[in-house]
Amino acid sequence: MELGVALPTSTPYASGESIVRIAQEAERLGYHSLWTFERLLYPIAGVVVSDDGSRQQLPASYISSYEPIEALSYVAGSTKRIKLGTSIVNAPFQSPLLLARRLATLDSLSNGRVIAGIGQGWMEEEFIASNVTRKERGKRVEEYIATLRAAWGPDPVSHNGSFYQIPESKINPKPVQKGGIPILMGVNSLAAIRRAARLADMVNPVASTFEDLESVVTTFRTAALEAGRDPAVLKVVVRANSPVTARPVAEEKRAFLSGSAEQVAQDLKRAQDLDVDEIFFQNMSWSSVEEAVERMEELQAVVGR
Repeated sequence: MELGVALPTSTPYASGESIVRIAQEAERLGYHSLWTFERLLYPIAGVVVSDDGSRQQLPASYISSYEPIEALSYVAGSTKRIKLGTSIVNAPFQSPLLLARRLATLDSLSNGRVIAGIGQGWMEEEFIASNVTRKERGKRVEEYIATLRAAWGPDPVSHNGSFYQIPESKINPKPVQKGGIPILMGVNSLAAIRRAARLADMVNPVASTFEDLESVVTTFRTAALEAGRDPAVLKVVVRANSPVTARPVAEEKRAFLSGSAEQVAQDLKRAQDLDVDEIFFQNMSWSSVEEAVERMEELQAVVGR
């Protein structure tokens, strides 16, 4: 099981210098991947309505967020082997051809290190700002992925769908990775899990509890079999939003994959029993780049032991 870490693109200490520092330290320490996410805006009230109708307070760190692909491009030249992933970019907010070209360019410049994390969007204010409807999001994202794969395939490229069209064209550069850039799909519903099992190369659940993670993994692999796909070739890449802390956290208050490095390592063993392929840590609560590096070092040391 591999470990990854998010770049500090949405933290009080976010800067070009800190982003490069974390990228280089992560590579030095043996982390497998770097991750970014997309946030278009922050509503003035700071409260949004989720898909289930509940009201959600957005974290203050969302007030300023660097663009994900630009941030990954920035660190590509100062790293050599570490993977560069988005978790996630919201598909409805830009054309699939534009995103395909941006990701293919980054894959070419980074010598084949990109993971394309795709989501269907959820914040109403971002749909309004992008002049895009929330209707038929599921169908749209399915065709969006087909359009991405077409653009990354051999020329001539064409696509004639219900939502997206590409006239017969030559579209370059192509990704360096054989077969195109692997597609990861963020999931937060049963329909999304089943969609990822049919269309994606990787599924990207948020690890809220071990039981929830176990349910997602089981459902994903069962759905892949039902879709005629081999679950063994599909990957589970887990996002841990809970912080890694300097000191242990009382067990009755500790969230899954949070707490001290030793406590997190215990949870990593449980996740490994599910044959999870990778877990990456968002950790937006770290107060400084120095603290982030300390926690990254501690975690790798404990895992190494």
